[in-house]
Amino acid sequence: MTEYRRILLDGAAVQVVRHGDELRASDGRIVAVDEAIHLPPTEPTKIIAVHLNYPSRSDEFMTKLPPAPTYFHKPITALNSHKGAVVRPAGCQWLNYEGEIVIVIGRTCRNVSPDEAGDYIAGYSVGNDYGLHDFRDTDAGSMLRVKGSDTLAPVGPGLVTDWDFRGKTIRTLVNGAVVQEDSTDTMEWNMHYLVADLARTITLVPGDMIYSGTPANSRPVQPGDVVEVEVDGLGRLTNTIVEGPTPIRTDVGAQPTSSEEVVSTALGGDWEFRGIRTPSKDLYPSRIQEEEDA
Repeated sequence: MTEYRRILLDGAAVQVVRHGDELRASDGRIVAVDEAIHLPPTEPTKIIAVHLNYPSRSDEFMTKLPPAPTYFHKPITALNSHKGAVVRPAGCQWLNYEGEIVIVIGRTCRNVSPDEAGDYIAGYSVGNDYGLHDFRDTDAGSMLRVKGSDTLAPVGPGLVTDWDFRGKTIRTLVNGAVVQEDSTDTMEWNMHYLVADLARTITLVPGDMIYSGTPANSRPVQPGDVVEVEVDGLGRLTNTIVEGPTPIRTDVGAQPTSSEEVVSTALGGDWEFRGIRTPSKDLYPSRIQEEEDA
């Protein structure tokens, strides 16, 4: 296995290779791992994430995994790096961690089988699919602001090639305490399946990233918390939560909420009511139902 990283070196983005506690550039420059300013390992054209993949998470939701995976999109402006600050906007309070493994595409990929998909993967990294649940009531379908707000897609610290995803442990720590832990062997759909599934209709190009799902026990974090996601063989992604300096504007758009649905999702409880009391259903009321009720 080889671990590549992208760092800021003398003002330029430079790819380096890790050798123990050192990062070495192709021109011979050497930087200590702990002193490097990290950048995301690639520059993707798109970041895609699977909704549910670990049975522990679906059991927590009191639901079943679907017959096939479903996905959502995180804008590339959400991309963040190892040691980057994750911003919880002022006025929001329900920011949850979700430790994940990230697949990085290495070759243009379209219409491949699961058996072929591995040939199109450059390597793997560690990610944290943060969710800003304050906007869940209005973005429940798209997850756009929930999962796509700025800084909510940290990936790193590096890109590891020739890594076997089987039998690996993934865990998330908050301020040093383990809060999520699971094995890749429990995933319903493995990395090759996810790539092949997406590539049936979407062309994946080098650098693109796919978040592969999170285990149970996603919970809110607070400004000042240090969140780490570690995966066997891929290293540890570290980020600190900070409060944004600018509050959410009140003169336009839906505002952050703390409805029962938001709180239940953030805290992982009351899942028997999931989807029944969702306020977003009231955004587009049925005219037929209104006529029947009249």
